[in-house]
Amino acid sequence: MKKLLNNSRSNQSGLTLISWLVVIVFALSQIIIAMNVLPVYMTDSTVKTVLEGMTTDSSTSNMTTKELKSSVLKRLNISSVYSIQPANVSVKKGRNESTITVDYEPRGALLGNLEYIVHFKHEVKVKSR
Repeated sequence: MKKLLNNSRSNQSGLTLISWLVVIVFALSQIIIAMNVLPVYMTDSTVKTVLEGMTTDSSTSNMTTKELKSSVLKRLNISSVYSIQPANVSVKKGRNESTITVDYEPRGALLGNLEYIVHFKHEVKVKSR
């Protein structure tokens, strides 16, 4: 009996054809999702960089709220971020600082009628006069 069990184990190695197909389909679906969603996160990284640049720029301290909003949108446009609309950027004036908020929700198609929605919200405080 023991010899029979050892013999059957040595003959069973690797995956069956159906198992390989399942693994390949799963891997391909993950690759397709990554190819569609990764650019969204790369764009978000650019948005973060632009907002961080606003905090270090000394010229922003003398700007009004409209000028700050316009500056953010221009910097995003220069950085090839076209998905953020003026309605997604808000600037609130406070005491000795302004708060710039970028709140947006990119959407896109994955496969067929499957879609993704990702929500991002970033805030930075800029010193003002």
